[in-house]
Amino acid sequence: MSTVEKLDRLTADQLQAALPAAIIGRKSIVLEQTGSTNDAIWRVASTDGLPSIPEGLVVFAEHQTDGRGQRGNRWESAAGKGLWFSILLRPEIQLRDSGRLTIWAIEAVADAIRIEFGLEPAIKLPNDVQLNGHKVAGVLVEMRAQDKAPHLAVVGIGINVNQCRDDFPAELQDRAISLAMALGRQVDRQNFAVALLRNLDLTYREKFSKAVAAVNCSPAPTTIRDKRVVKFRTA
Repeated sequence: MSTVEKLDRLTADQLQAALPAAIIGRKSIVLEQTGSTNDAIWRVASTDGLPSIPEGLVVFAEHQTDGRGQRGNRWESAAGKGLWFSILLRPEIQLRDSGRLTIWAIEAVADAIRIEFGLEPAIKLPNDVQLNGHKVAGVLVEMRAQDKAPHLAVVGIGINVNQCRDDFPAELQDRAISLAMALGRQVDRQNFAVALLRNLDLTYREKFSKAVAAVNCSPAPTTIRDKRVVKFRTA
């Protein structure tokens, strides 16, 4: 039995069932292992053909062996301990505006953490979310131009969820944190994944999508998103 099999697992069918009217998350794939979820989603797109790939496809990996962050930095992705995933999007923006996607994603992640767990995340530009001055999540956006069609974007997100201090390499133990470490308890990754995808979907529709579709209003397994205006701290 693998390490991930001993832990709580993500289930693609359950993720999709919880987001029936969504753009983001209406199609989900969960891989046992991959190098990078960004690379994996580009491979799916090139193999299956772009027109057949729905916007909002999400590829999760239980374990990333070559996860990467900003400026080529390595992202440590302990098996079964976090949420490592990428989203295929067709936003109505130019390549030069890809930074808008990064800001959207880190704000949505910080918002979900605050609403679901009552924690106070801080955004550290250009692409990190922190708790208590330690990195808990990061975003990596990659865009490719398309002729006579909206440009393609892959938004990669990594969140430390159930790691303990010893799960991080020695050089990161004083700089990284997980939700479980901040809360003092383990987190249900599946429930948090649904809440996070729901928040990403809602805010993506508001900021980038011209699609005419009803906002997903299916019952949430966790706290419903707070509609109040949120002011995030920057660090």
